[in-house]
Amino acid sequence: MIPSGPSAAAPDPRRWFVLVAIALAIFLGTIDGSIVNVALPTFVDDFDTTFAAVQWIVLAYLLTQATLVLGIGRLGDIVGKKRIFTTGFAVFTIGSVLAGLSPSIGWLIGFRVVQGIGSAMIFALGFAIVADAFDARERGRALGINGTAVSAGIITGPIVGGLILEAVDWRWIFFVNLPIGVLGILAAVRFVPRDHPRGGQRFDFAGAVAFFVTTAAFLSSLTVGQDVGFGHPGVVGGFVLAAVGLIAFVSLERIVDDPMLDLALFKIRTVTAGLVAAFTVFVAVSGLLLILPFYLTDALGYGPRNVGLLLAAIPASLGIVSPVAGALSDRLGTRPVRAAGLTILLAGLCGAFVTLNTGTSVATFVATGLVIGVGIGVFQSPNNAAVLGESPRERLGVVSGALTVTRLSGSMTGVAVLGTVWATIATRAAGGTPAANAPPTALVTGLHGAVAVAAILVAIGLGTVLIAWRRDVADGAVALSTGSPGAPPPGPGTDLRRPRS
Repeated sequence: MIPSGPSAAAPDPRRWFVLVAIALAIFLGTIDGSIVNVALPTFVDDFDTTFAAVQWIVLAYLLTQATLVLGIGRLGDIVGKKRIFTTGFAVFTIGSVLAGLSPSIGWLIGFRVVQGIGSAMIFALGFAIVADAFDARERGRALGINGTAVSAGIITGPIVGGLILEAVDWRWIFFVNLPIGVLGILAAVRFVPRDHPRGGQRFDFAGAVAFFVTTAAFLSSLTVGQDVGFGHPGVVGGFVLAAVGLIAFVSLERIVDDPMLDLALFKIRTVTAGLVAAFTVFVAVSGLLLILPFYLTDALGYGPRNVGLLLAAIPASLGIVSPVAGALSDRLGTRPVRAAGLTILLAGLCGAFVTLNTGTSVATFVATGLVIGVGIGVFQSPNNAAVLGESPRERLGVVSGALTVTRLSGSMTGVAVLGTVWATIATRAAGGTPAANAPPTALVTGLHGAVAVAAILVAIGLGTVLIAWRRDVADGAVALSTGSPGAPPPGPGTDLRRPRS
């Protein structure tokens, strides 16, 4: 657990400059994940290739992040977070320039892998560096500002991408990263403090390979299965390989002296509940963000510009609320605030189930999107603060990496699972007509099915958080009544934590 309170060291006066450097990096990594989507049709024309091929411009970036981020987080704990983070900023910036110079689709996909490596180094350690720089009195607000940077990247990416494609060549969607990258590198070198990891640690190469194989096989099978069917032998084989890899990974982590992922972390209920809840939220929200453009376009008849504006309600409200929720969690504790966020999100999904139909007005859709965005924003930064705040300082890098893996794997799972639910129900409701060509009533039926699944997932996340909270409070009450040495003094905003040896 990160030390806090009166006995903690005085706050670093440079901590807000540290936050600026991290926010720039996160904004850059997020905007690049969304800005490319706008250019996919352009890539098809310019490279004279297929849509299936250009999809790998996006997938290569996401898969590289997901497979490497946990190992990079652990490496940061061993050799120093600043060194890895700053190097990642440089790798990402160089990869962006190379991507802009790509002579073919193959080269572009390859340079997207380079960008993914740099992005993994950024996201694996960014939250850990912020958690290290801020104590418990300010950590939630700082992580909330990082959440705003993520939202700004999500919103800005498609807008900037569209403007660039209208004004100049597509290559500038990558070249635009250069000035932000240079500024961010200089800020990281100047302001991010050099950390001093505990010596004598070894990197768990076997565990890193097992995790890489597991994640790559699972996410690749999810992605390919959407096109060829989840019963395809290759897809089934990929899932089997992922299962075998997971068993191997867990077995290895139990026996090595310095595991990549210390499984004892999952004995900390706040950490486990936070990761489970985050996964359910990302599955639910990412799946809906895939489906809603089809609903707005084919069921309600809006054009691309209006669809983009309507969908912006979710990330916009998320970005506005996130720092406020973080600051609130610093005062009240993370548990009640993140539980409130999940409750608001669940209410928003229930509202979507009731209000989204073939006659939904703009005001109704925006109001529903705002509630969903507020729920995510109220949950996310306190949840990150809870998970990182309860983790040992020497494991912050790998825990930060685990949060990123949860986000990426949850997002890709949501696209595959909820997309399949929507398409299957809509196709059946349309009497066998494919979902892309189904009538509005069938599309709405499919949307309701996907929203119901999303609501169930968020309810599971909420239940997990509430159970962990109740047990932590009960254990804390027992510790206080028995005078256990590890019991914190009660008081306003105090989190009663399970005593740990």
